[in-house]
Amino acid sequence: MPASVCQSNRIPLMLPPFAAPVLPAPWRLYPLGDAAVVLECGDVISPETHARIQALDAALEAYPLPGLVEYVPAFTTLTVFFDPWLLYQAGYPDPYAAVVEHVQQLLLPELAPLATQHAAPPVEVPVCYGGKFGPDLDEVARHTGLSPAEVISLHAAPDYLVYMIGFAPGFPYLGGLDTRLATPRKAQPRPLVPAGSVGIAGPQTGIYSLPTPGGWQLIGRTPLRLFRPGDAEPSLLHAGQRLRFVPISAAEFDQLATP
Repeated sequence: MPASVCQSNRIPLMLPPFAAPVLPAPWRLYPLGDAAVVLECGDVISPETHARIQALDAALEAYPLPGLVEYVPAFTTLTVFFDPWLLYQAGYPDPYAAVVEHVQQLLLPELAPLATQHAAPPVEVPVCYGGKFGPDLDEVARHTGLSPAEVISLHAAPDYLVYMIGFAPGFPYLGGLDTRLATPRKAQPRPLVPAGSVGIAGPQTGIYSLPTPGGWQLIGRTPLRLFRPGDAEPSLLHAGQRLRFVPISAAEFDQLATP
């Protein structure tokens, strides 16, 4: 197949082949434009799928390839962004093929143990439930047939898995919500949800990291700032972490929210 030409740097950039690369099940790979590839690990959101994605992410960190720019994990995918010009300068005339081959090598069984991560203690997130901080707590209680106190108890009981950061910078999508708390999104989204709001949407729970519109059922709020753009690590939470909600009073909220 003839190569296209990158006009900015005048380097040959081989177009991806039509045949999908051979990868061990359940993985598949496909190009995303001419400077990224998506690794898809099946189509089921689960801790097992998440562990595979985190394992590949760790392997890419342990064995970097010149020209790889960023790895973005999601529920069932890991997107690998690369700079074709840097790969070409590093001696890879076909940047796409080099990235595909690199990923294929990392998915070999003998490399899998390199991605094993040590379990860290869960991040404790203080939450003031109900009242002005959780205006939809009573609605969730009505929908689920539980009392507000039972909703709070069930929501604060498990350790949650941060599946991914998305929607807004620092917004964690969490797995592990008790199925008894599942509640549909609001029919009419709010034009502005305060930062720190803890919500439920269907079988998921999450935390609004910034003031944004949103339709999740708000049951509480944390005084923690999940996103600090001026920090070296702007996001408080990252995919793969564990999180635990800790109920606090309104007075404790005000104390913790004081700079």
